[in-house]
Amino acid sequence: MDYTGKVVLITGGSSGIGLALAKQLAARSAFVCLAARHEDKLQEALAALPVNEQGGKLAFSVDVSHPEEVAGLVEKVQRQAGIPDIVINSAGVAQPGYVQDLDLAIYRWMMDVNYYGTVHVVKAVLPGMLQRGSGYIVNIGSAAARIGVFGYTAYSGSKFAVAGFTDVLRMEVKPLGIDVSLVLPTDTDTPQLAYENRYKPAELKYLLPELGVVPAETVARNILKGMDRRRYEIYPDFGGRLIVNLYRLAGAGIYPILDLLLKRSKSKIRLLHK
Repeated sequence: MDYTGKVVLITGGSSGIGLALAKQLAARSAFVCLAARHEDKLQEALAALPVNEQGGKLAFSVDVSHPEEVAGLVEKVQRQAGIPDIVINSAGVAQPGYVQDLDLAIYRWMMDVNYYGTVHVVKAVLPGMLQRGSGYIVNIGSAAARIGVFGYTAYSGSKFAVAGFTDVLRMEVKPLGIDVSLVLPTDTDTPQLAYENRYKPAELKYLLPELGVVPAETVARNILKGMDRRRYEIYPDFGGRLIVNLYRLAGAGIYPILDLLLKRSKSKIRLLHK
């Protein structure tokens, strides 16, 4: 893709995958519009973006869980930069924990940000894209959007919702000239992952083989490769592709395997605590 002068709106653009994508898109002469909640982090992120004569950069403070704020964001972007050519929904939150320990407020928080935040942005940008007859929507999901992860009932539930929404969105808007991609990463080296690690159940350490943590810059680079090819499902790391494909290959047979792995994981934890 030629990103020169393309207006790219990135939610969750002040850190993690969103910021890594913003830097690489700015380096490819895109006009990058960052959106996130915290003004101070936004300004730091904006200052970190490379600038050239063919691109540009703007930053907007917004909470994507509030549809009226999102509507105002898109209005500002269209007024100051133009109708977005590309929208990347990277805003997201995660807090793992055992289902019996997680408060209902945690479930609502993740649905509000991860799912409804994505829906709010898509609904706000679609009218302009449809009127123009072109656009590209990229939703950052997770490998946990295709296969549930122990300790992630709240997060997986919200990301499964994102995946389902995006699957149908692609079918509806692709014939109207709008491309759609769903990104399915695994553990990425971001501030969000550092936060999650404080709450992860012990079983996760022994449940699956260690696939490693992928740098955000690598994830962003591979996302752009997938976007260049207009792929629908984008796997920015080997682990995500492996896990999802194994799950699809095994079908319902995956559940006895997961039960066995969990049993072994619990046994290792008991041995360590003897």
